[in-house]
Amino acid sequence: MTSTTEPTEPLSVEQLSATTLLRFATAGSVDDGKSTLVGRLLHDSKSVLTDQLEAVERVSASRGQDAPDLALLTDGLRAEREQGITIDVAYRYFATARRRFILADTPGHVQYTRNMVTGASTADLAVVLVDARNGVIEQTRRHAAVAALLRVPHVVLAVNKMDLVEYKESVFAAIAEEFTAYASELGVPEITAIPISALAGDNVVEASANMDWYGGPTVLEHLETVPVSHDLAHCHARLPVQYVIRPQTAEHPDYRGYAGQIAAGTFRVGEQITVLPSGRSTKISGIDLLGKPVDVAWTTQSVTVLLEDDIDISRGDLIVPSKDAPPTTQDIEATVCHVADQPLTVGHRVLLKHGTRTVKAIVKDIPSRLTLDDLSLHPHPGQLVANDIGRVKIRTAEPLPVDSYADSRRTGSFILIDPNDGTTLTAGMVGESFAAPEPVKDDGDDDGWDF
Repeated sequence: MTSTTEPTEPLSVEQLSATTLLRFATAGSVDDGKSTLVGRLLHDSKSVLTDQLEAVERVSASRGQDAPDLALLTDGLRAEREQGITIDVAYRYFATARRRFILADTPGHVQYTRNMVTGASTADLAVVLVDARNGVIEQTRRHAAVAALLRVPHVVLAVNKMDLVEYKESVFAAIAEEFTAYASELGVPEITAIPISALAGDNVVEASANMDWYGGPTVLEHLETVPVSHDLAHCHARLPVQYVIRPQTAEHPDYRGYAGQIAAGTFRVGEQITVLPSGRSTKISGIDLLGKPVDVAWTTQSVTVLLEDDIDISRGDLIVPSKDAPPTTQDIEATVCHVADQPLTVGHRVLLKHGTRTVKAIVKDIPSRLTLDDLSLHPHPGQLVANDIGRVKIRTAEPLPVDSYADSRRTGSFILIDPNDGTTLTAGMVGESFAAPEPVKDDGDDDGWDF
């Protein structure tokens, strides 16, 4: 086991700019060693600052431990350290010579399912840990289901604590087969199984000398080389308008630009665009990026777009290519994860935030609640409580241009907000969730709308 590390060698600006970015999330049951894996990954990839490692070594020594407890590198909250569990989503940023990473370390307890949803919602890859002694358990299936629900493109099954099962290939193979079958049924497109020991460092950064029967990549090797399959530059182009810039100065008397971060796709000068929800169309006459004009811009650049015609545009509008505009609607059906302590009920009046636009809305129906343990559906539960995942039908006060979550994770998602105190209630994904199970048929009528 590695007990020391060399001071981190920071990458140069040129090296960083030449690497790609991978967002990934970790998930695992309590005591599966998730925090230890993350700590080992940071430690062995030399992504830990010297003072951080020294602090961990001091705490570990005070507990009578011979080696640093690398889980302390990620359990940042006092309550987490005292209980030995991860409670909140902890984000870590690190880089190697081949790639930059944003890591979301999410809790394993069932009551923190909402935290995993938060961490995995923007992830390109999810690492699901399994204790080799316990195999695939209820929480493993839950984590696979959440990854499938959020359409995370890549899933790594990390079979941990192989040192405690004598590094037996048969143990790893049985777990990998069972998990792969379950996750594939959910529609997870790519699954990579890796046998590891986070505590001993086997197959995390360095290849294990104890498992010569395994010929695949280590965890870090896979993270560095996995392709980011959903190239946002080639998705449906979407620009939510954040600000309307009108300096009205002597130098810029007629300047009128529409600023925001490109959510997906590419925009070009001269392109015919449509502004939603108004439906007005014109052409892009210019694009400013970092104060300089450019001919083309793409996700996730923050730009200011200038248009040929002076049409009415305000914050919350969505600029899209005229040939690839999403439909606008006031009726949204979505899969949601309820994250607030107060229940979400039929008839609940909420605010719906989609991109930069926030509108009033009402929960028309809750057709089903999903039981992640066995993927069964509980029809018309009447409400969703904290950590529940279910289907909802929502009526908005104004038409919204929404994509299906399957087509665009950025513009196919939304949150519901309590209009009284601004609390985030629910995270939603528009359209169908994973392939199974079949959606529940709604037998209710459409009466009773307030708008």
